[in-house]
Amino acid sequence: MPFALYRKWRPRRFEEVVGQEHVTRTLRNALRLGRITHAYLFAGPRGTGKTTTARLLAKAVNCLAESVEERPCDRCRICQAVNEGRLIDLIEIDAASNRGIDEIRDLRERVRFSPSEARYKVYVIDEAHMLTTEAFNALLKTLEEPPPHVIFVLATTEPHRIPATILSRCQRFDFRRLSTAEIAGRLEEIVTAEGLRAEPEALTWIARQATGSLRDAVTLLDQLAADEEPITVERVQRALGAGRWDLVSQMIEALGEGEMARGLTLIARAVEEGAHPQQLARQLVEHLRAVMWIQWGNTEALDLPAEQIAAAQRHARTLPPEILPRLIRLFTAAASDMRTAWQPQLALELAFVDAALACQQARATRAAPTPAPALTPSAAPSAPPAAGTPSPLPPSAAPATGAGAGGLTLETLRERWASILKAVRAQSLPTEALLKSCALHSVEGNTVVLAWPSELLRDKFQDPRAKAQALVEDILSHTFGLPVRIQNIVARKTRRGRPALEDPLIRRAVEDLGAQVEEE
Repeated sequence: MPFALYRKWRPRRFEEVVGQEHVTRTLRNALRLGRITHAYLFAGPRGTGKTTTARLLAKAVNCLAESVEERPCDRCRICQAVNEGRLIDLIEIDAASNRGIDEIRDLRERVRFSPSEARYKVYVIDEAHMLTTEAFNALLKTLEEPPPHVIFVLATTEPHRIPATILSRCQRFDFRRLSTAEIAGRLEEIVTAEGLRAEPEALTWIARQATGSLRDAVTLLDQLAADEEPITVERVQRALGAGRWDLVSQMIEALGEGEMARGLTLIARAVEEGAHPQQLARQLVEHLRAVMWIQWGNTEALDLPAEQIAAAQRHARTLPPEILPRLIRLFTAAASDMRTAWQPQLALELAFVDAALACQQARATRAAPTPAPALTPSAAPSAPPAAGTPSPLPPSAAPATGAGAGGLTLETLRERWASILKAVRAQSLPTEALLKSCALHSVEGNTVVLAWPSELLRDKFQDPRAKAQALVEDILSHTFGLPVRIQNIVARKTRRGRPALEDPLIRRAVEDLGAQVEEE
């Protein structure tokens, strides 16, 4: 029976391990100096070589080669037995299915026996974080003082779930995700050795989608190699459920221009062509991340095709930089939601609409002029306060002037109130609905006073858990270019049950005479 490619091309010597030189170099030095310890912890993402390195360590400590530098030699009977999976003294345990205290008690009984044919008995416990608390406790004493002929290797993708008492008794090695170039280079070696035909761009596509896991990349290559056709970018995209790059680029353009209808049409078109919504969301996140890096001047770390980098540079000139983090979070959340969504395309469409609304609001805010504060002819620039001058009174005690710095006045606030409500709606529909129930009372310095028809609505708005007031303050500050705070009051009711500020006579007295409506 033929092996899968990832098993056939599993490294047989430390030199063949890709991307983990910091681990293999340390282990080889320990072998050379005779400083092999009794317990190791290999931690890192899936497919990065943890179990493979554990097997190489088992080969190296038991290799029959006379020179320590040559171990593992991959030629002696011990090395061949490990390669063929028949070395009795290499015991691999899957902690996901052998996680209980009974299995660990059985292990404790067996470690006392000497090796059958090798120098050391090597126990490799894969997915060690799956062991129960009782199993870890049972393993603790054996791990602390094992027999001299036993070596433990614990492999895990979640080291934070390993108890500290276990961690302190192991030498820990962290395996890193492989770069796209490292994975693509290894794939090219396999393609050449297997006599396959593959485009270099296709191998780069596979490497990028593997997100640092060499095993995932080789598995996908194996799937594509089952067909006699050459491995092309188009075939890789079909296998991954990825959308065509030109459609993804057009989605970004529609996003920046706030064209929701066009963007939704492009999403539907990509799905009809076979793209999976989750993969489309990942592609959008990848491209928006590239745009963000370009806007912040970090282009050296971009590991993308030249065509995509050129498009990202073009989009970086149109997308507002202040909302890019939010756009990336929107599509990242959508990709996560699709794992359990009954209609994955809907999650992507909702994320696109939210992102387009955010872009529209950002463009409207940028385009809106900020009028300078009006000055009377006799007014002269005030001198800066001298040292020791007392601080201005808080808004509640200072005289109501009706104007704030940076163009914040009651008039300009009313002029922009519709766009402010639109910005609030883009981020929180409940907050917008709540805000529509209040009235603009006055502006005192950098403080906007809102009048609420009831204490219930006021308290709901300023509840710190809801964060509604903080959201509106942030939008006001962004709109007027200065830190804006909100003060809430409750307006008295008239005899007809309307808020006092809705009465024309009272509102005119407030606006023309500077009168104030007292809180109940």
